[in-house]
Amino acid sequence: MLGGISIWQLLIVLGIIILIFGTKKLRNVGGDLGGAVKGFKKAMHEDDDKGEEKDKPQAQVRHDDEGEGETYDVRAERKTEEQEERK
Repeated sequence: MLGGISIWQLLIVLGIIILIFGTKKLRNVGGDLGGAVKGFKKAMHEDDDKGEEKDKPQAQVRHDDEGEGETYDVRAERKTEEQEERK
């Protein structure tokens, strides 16, 4: 089966683990592991949503002085400390 390990050997190892740690501690470990995976998936999903928002322009500026009504898409960004120190 799995590299020469039979199902009976796996059941014996599982029984020994349950005897050593107990079912309550194993249940807590399983719950913690499940919560960590759930949090990771949620964080990955939030990053995807933020990535879509970053691609969209934040504002549109119109210059009607020329009469043509051109529209410019702009994105506001924070200045880094290095850029502020240059001034």
